[in-house]
Amino acid sequence: MLEIKSNQTLDCKGLACPMPIVKTKKAMDQLEAGQVIEVQATDKGSLADIQGWAKNTGHQYLGSLEEGNVLKHYLRKSSSIEIREEKNHPHVESAEELQRKLAAGEKATVLDVREPAEYAFDRIPGALSIPLGELESRMHELNRDDPIHVICRTGNRSDLACRILAEKGFKNVKNVEDGMSGWTGPTEKNHKNM
Repeated sequence: MLEIKSNQTLDCKGLACPMPIVKTKKAMDQLEAGQVIEVQATDKGSLADIQGWAKNTGHQYLGSLEEGNVLKHYLRKSSSIEIREEKNHPHVESAEELQRKLAAGEKATVLDVREPAEYAFDRIPGALSIPLGELESRMHELNRDDPIHVICRTGNRSDLACRILAEKGFKNVKNVEDGMSGWTGPTEKNHKNM
């Protein structure tokens, strides 16, 4: 089982609304794009607060785990490129098209370029995890002749990954342009998400 790793842990135990969000915002400002924070809280209302705050700010809510009376919320800081929606790779497909191909048993490599914590919470069964930041050093794990379907959360990081792969000679690479946010097919995860 993959362990969920965070770059920072924020202790908000014993604090009531709105203090967990106030402290989370300050801590997020200090993180670099792509980094993950674990927010520990005892206020049950913090679950909805954290989810809503992430949605409104563009940061990614990964999931929450409950250990005893402590809720552990995981958030990933989004980069400006993810928020801007600039996509340039010409070969795209929808999550629905990929789902049909996989259901039909077509040969396909699903490459998930999200961070390990994102992958641990929710992924397409059999997807290969190579975070975008590790792609250039781990390309040898991919077969240049296989059809590669690259996915992230919204299609922005996967667009960049597709362009990197195409520049390195990979010919059959498609960006799953709506990403995991558009995926309705089967998923697997390492942890029971709340």
